[in-house]
Amino acid sequence: MTSISGRVAVVTGGASGIGRGIAEQLIAEGAEVVIADVQQDALDATAAEIGAVGIRVDVTDPASVEALAAAVLERFGRVDIVVNNAGVGPLARVAELSLSDWKWLVDVNLWGVIHGVTTFLPLLQANEEGGHIVNTGSMASFAPMAGGGAYSVTKFGVRALTESLALELEEDGSKVHVTLLAPGTVRTNIKNSLRNRPEGLAGALADVDISEGVAAGLRWIDPIEAGAIVTRAIRNDDLYALTHPDWWNIVEERHQAIEDAFVKYPVDGASA
Repeated sequence: MTSISGRVAVVTGGASGIGRGIAEQLIAEGAEVVIADVQQDALDATAAEIGAVGIRVDVTDPASVEALAAAVLERFGRVDIVVNNAGVGPLARVAELSLSDWKWLVDVNLWGVIHGVTTFLPLLQANEEGGHIVNTGSMASFAPMAGGGAYSVTKFGVRALTESLALELEEDGSKVHVTLLAPGTVRTNIKNSLRNRPEGLAGALADVDISEGVAAGLRWIDPIEAGAIVTRAIRNDDLYALTHPDWWNIVEERHQAIEDAFVKYPVDGASA
């Protein structure tokens, strides 16, 4: 098990939404928490409200993430838990996406996690007590959705990175563990993702409030509930942290289609 009390934790995208919920729960369980975010005003306000240290970061910039790590080490002398949570979620159909759309979404959602892992993993491995990385994926890490192709690509990538890292850490007998957070419908401001998109990037991506659309009738949870799910996964060294295990049917349908394909095309190449 990974202990939380007395540990130093870093949460990117920590000024709002799921990141804030995770930070609040980590603080409630005794951790010293640094929240990092690209939006300075929200960062300052949240840090003051929840009792965290706020440090601005742009996860698309590896130098910014490295500066975050250096600031944490300077202040606390160590880092034990890293939550690579910063992400955006605007939607558009694949045929309508511009290259600028693709680049921005991949830079934030996938490269942001890659930068966090690359920067912080060596620091966690240097800890005698080990540590824990949490990467925020999505239910879209398991099942893509129409209109969310670029988003799903990034979240599938986060899942692949996390699962591969878990295998390698286990092979090495490492004291560092990793978790994929796959949230479903959580009450956040992801519907306002474009507020932080750099100016001058043309494209089709649009903010969508799914709570007023197809997801209106689904079970919604608050960020602090997601935070409790994350801390439980950290304590138990779980690979997966699911906010909506009741959505198994969505994943099962996709897995069944894959299984059917394996059966349809056996090893000899003949149709079954």
